[in-house]
Amino acid sequence: MRFPRAMRAFYSDQFVLPLPQGHRFPMAKYRLLRDRLSAEMPEVVLEVAPPASDGELALVHTPSYIQSVEQGTLTEAQQKEIGFPWTPAMVERSRRSAGATVMAARAALFGGQGVAANLAGGTHHAYADKGSGFCVFNDAAVATRLMQAEWGRVYKQPLKVAIIDLDVHQGNGTARIFERDEKVFTLSMHGARNFPFDKETSDLDIDLPDGCNDAMYLEGLEYALAELEARFSPGLVIYLAGADPHEGDRLGRLKLSFDGLEARDRRVFDWAWSKRIPLAFSMAGGYGREMADTVQAQVNTYRVAYAYWRRWQNLSQ
Repeated sequence: MRFPRAMRAFYSDQFVLPLPQGHRFPMAKYRLLRDRLSAEMPEVVLEVAPPASDGELALVHTPSYIQSVEQGTLTEAQQKEIGFPWTPAMVERSRRSAGATVMAARAALFGGQGVAANLAGGTHHAYADKGSGFCVFNDAAVATRLMQAEWGRVYKQPLKVAIIDLDVHQGNGTARIFERDEKVFTLSMHGARNFPFDKETSDLDIDLPDGCNDAMYLEGLEYALAELEARFSPGLVIYLAGADPHEGDRLGRLKLSFDGLEARDRRVFDWAWSKRIPLAFSMAGGYGREMADTVQAQVNTYRVAYAYWRRWQNLSQ
């Protein structure tokens, strides 16, 4: 099979949540990222994400929670925990953000890509029965369960998935969803004193101190990847490439430079490439004091990813 001529990436930024003035969620960053990629990286083909269906969401989320989101019957307390007021746009965007990671995982695993992306996603605070922390549906969890089902139908054997979560906040919803699933390994490197303050237990948690710099972070990542390799052999990696460990992030509390974040990305992609494991990635968090810094960190991730996509392409030649 010949590889497509461009790396595939899926977006949903046209579905904008009507947030109150002064809301701290930086909704505009998604469109800014797409504009940068469109202008600077024509080798990345940008595609509208399809919505995840009720059946796909139900692989992870309870029917009653899906129905509450769809019908707008979330309580005020539930909406407050999510951090967004309910609107039809919230529903559509949340479905499409999950659909984008599904499509990226499918392209990486089945579509001859090896590497593919979601321009948003990383909604790792969503549990099976509730949303939290700006997360409605857990895109990585939905993509994981769906890829396992599709792989099983095609190859008649289980698919093991590693979720490498390098957002600055712990992937608590993801950890809880897969806490008893031996076919999924959840790795989370996050600020020890950051949200969520009541942590769940991932298969591997790396707690980082406030002010953690490049060298300390990369040392922790080396340990984490070595542990992952010793304990698990995935057939797919889903990578949450949060920009919020950056030193300019409002919510991050860590001190990574742009170079440190890029080294982090190279290490994750290099680890997956060394084992020829397909990788789908999402942007996850990013709350820069300057939104341009968040977008720059994300563009840098795409530049790293594209280099590894080229390696996968060369395998087919």
